[in-house]
Amino acid sequence: MLQNLLQGIDQNRESITTAQAAERSDLSQVYLAQLLREHKLEGFQLGRDWYVYTDSLEAFLQQKRKPGPKGPRKKSAQTRSAVQKNDVPGTS
Repeated sequence: MLQNLLQGIDQNRESITTAQAAERSDLSQVYLAQLLREHKLEGFQLGRDWYVYTDSLEAFLQQKRKPGPKGPRKKSAQTRSAVQKNDVPGTS
């Protein structure tokens, strides 16, 4: 059983938990786990916990990435006017 768990783990590479990786990278644990599931970061899962190879994390952080959204999305003018028409009392 233990052999099966350890089969996919490269013991010659240093690994850290997603919590430790989040501290090093200023990325959330949830986002790091998503990157691991999408194979954009190299690592492994033991039970419910994800582990990241430190060399993979460093390589990922060196890549240029697009900036994320800058806050909540604004509704389009068309959507706002439709909402306003529906919100006005007595205009049915």
